[in-house]
Amino acid sequence: MYAIVDIETTGGHASANGITEIAICIHNGKKVIERYSTLINPKRDIPIYISALTGITNQMVEKAPPFEDVAHDIYHLLNNKIFVAHNVNFDYSFVRHNLLAAGYDLQSKKLCTVRLGRKIIPGLPSYSLGKLCRHLGIDNESRHRAAGDAEATAQLFSLLLKSDTQNHILQSLKVTSKEQLLPANLPKRDVETLPSSPGVYYFHDDKGKVIYVGKAKNLKKRVCSHFTGNNTGPQRQEFLRNIHRITHQLCGTELVALVLEAVEIKRLWPKYNRSLKRFEHAYSLYAFEDQRGYMRLAVDKHRKMTGAIYSCNTLFEGRTLLLKLIESFELCPKLCFIQNNNELCTGIHGENCACHGGLLPHEYNEKVEAAINELNEALPTFAIRDAGRTDDEHSCLLIEKGKFYGMGYISHYFNVDSLTQLKNHLTPYPGNDYIRGMIAGYVTKFPERKVVFS
Repeated sequence: MYAIVDIETTGGHASANGITEIAICIHNGKKVIERYSTLINPKRDIPIYISALTGITNQMVEKAPPFEDVAHDIYHLLNNKIFVAHNVNFDYSFVRHNLLAAGYDLQSKKLCTVRLGRKIIPGLPSYSLGKLCRHLGIDNESRHRAAGDAEATAQLFSLLLKSDTQNHILQSLKVTSKEQLLPANLPKRDVETLPSSPGVYYFHDDKGKVIYVGKAKNLKKRVCSHFTGNNTGPQRQEFLRNIHRITHQLCGTELVALVLEAVEIKRLWPKYNRSLKRFEHAYSLYAFEDQRGYMRLAVDKHRKMTGAIYSCNTLFEGRTLLLKLIESFELCPKLCFIQNNNELCTGIHGENCACHGGLLPHEYNEKVEAAINELNEALPTFAIRDAGRTDDEHSCLLIEKGKFYGMGYISHYFNVDSLTQLKNHLTPYPGNDYIRGMIAGYVTKFPERKVVFS
């Protein structure tokens, strides 16, 4: 037995909106044998644009029963039936959420007439209920009202049952299918063709734009995890509705996937990614020559496309590094913007310091250059050689002078002993402290995979 359901609501997600109308058609596989329909008081105002769409106003539902008063009837109509709806996950999320609030735990198999329509009647320009019904000659004089849409969906379902020569409905109901968990607009083959390997996956909207980037140790398992559970929050419900396609890139290891994910989020700026979007270098160490010819070192906010000597997350970290350079190379704290008053220089040379002309520009600049060279030499240069995407290649990531250079794949037989030759085989990528920290942590855990250049 099938329960064909349609609801009207005050908004797009169950956790913060209410049902204003519900209609249920009980279908025995041949025809509708029972009908149920009622307005429902959602206990909140119906937005004007929703009223304009459905025709349901606050006055109409004012004396209608709240959901908990009809929950018993609805549960017993739906229990032990296959829950059918056009974009089933939307209707099911609302109904199940409200039934749970009333003390009823609905656990139903589901069928989506959007997904079934795409399979059984392929090639149509649109599978919205209105356009699908017009194409099939199904009349619906009460569009955007629960009873009218439920009746139209029931007629559509009857046609799908008769036209299903490939047993798509039976296949969808198998325990192992999991198809009804998928977003309505996502082709099942996009998930079926995913490998169980490390990689980065991309969710695309109906226009092909990337709306989410994720990484995975097992691509198929991770992607499927997005579609399980009954989270009724607005972000997840909107997110699922907008997924129309999945693409992916294989990666040799989870580390490569982690790094590529961070790079791609910064490059594509997907709508539904949050945390890695916000990561930026906060401060950097810069060197420049002033009007008198003296080299100045300064810690300032990080600026893109500038020649920073070193980048860091906090002003404290940058100033601590600069203080060490001042002490080690007898630099002037005033010329390094550490001392900003008009009093005597607190540097080791006092009144004979460069800021008072005690050292000529070329004499002082030699000290600054020595400090920069020492800093560059202290920053590590190494590669990580690890598993590749296939048995005859290795993945390789390169840190050069403390900064992430890039990554790529090399042959098993490639001898990583020349930094210049290795860089010719790698793709440069923008880096940040997040990527650098991941790689440093990985090297600490797997030191045998580190390649140091002499």
